[in-house]
Amino acid sequence: IAPLNEFELNRVRHKFGMCFQYAALLDSLSIYDNVAFPLREHTRKSEREIRDQVLNKLTALGLDERVLKLFPAEISGGMRKRVGLARALMLDPKIIIYDEPTSGLDPLTTRTVDDMIEQARSLFGVTNVVISHDMASTFRIAHRVHMLVRGKIVATGTPQELAFSERPEVRDFIDASGVDKATLLHK
Repeated sequence: IAPLNEFELNRVRHKFGMCFQYAALLDSLSIYDNVAFPLREHTRKSEREIRDQVLNKLTALGLDERVLKLFPAEISGGMRKRVGLARALMLDPKIIIYDEPTSGLDPLTTRTVDDMIEQARSLFGVTNVVISHDMASTFRIAHRVHMLVRGKIVATGTPQELAFSERPEVRDFIDASGVDKATLLHK
């Protein structure tokens, strides 16, 4: 995409949605306005169409109309993740990029976020690209893993292939993560 002009680049960007590490919701906007933001900025939809689409995405992700008037500070971390995903899905992207989606979360919330990522794939037909240091989460949801060391891909494969890699930097990182490799044998 490097040789594309600004117009062509913007067309490519619309194929991507982004879920930021801490949802990056705008604190001064209600949940409704946060989720509606991409539609207002990039489409000419009526307010009625926007409301319908916002409600459809939030409902599909397990949230209901009661959250629309709330502000980001008034909802839980798990709800923030869902709202951030709903906003990322508003322009119907083909690919969602998640930046450290489970960073700082407890194990139960991490599992919920993993389920949400899988749910997005099945409900909306998106490809998920997850950037993460959380190997347990990565191995739970990934179909393919690419491991970077100093900005270069040093290993790629299924979670099982990476878990049992002979490459020292891969083995050391996974061993240090505490992932139970035995569970991967039965996956």
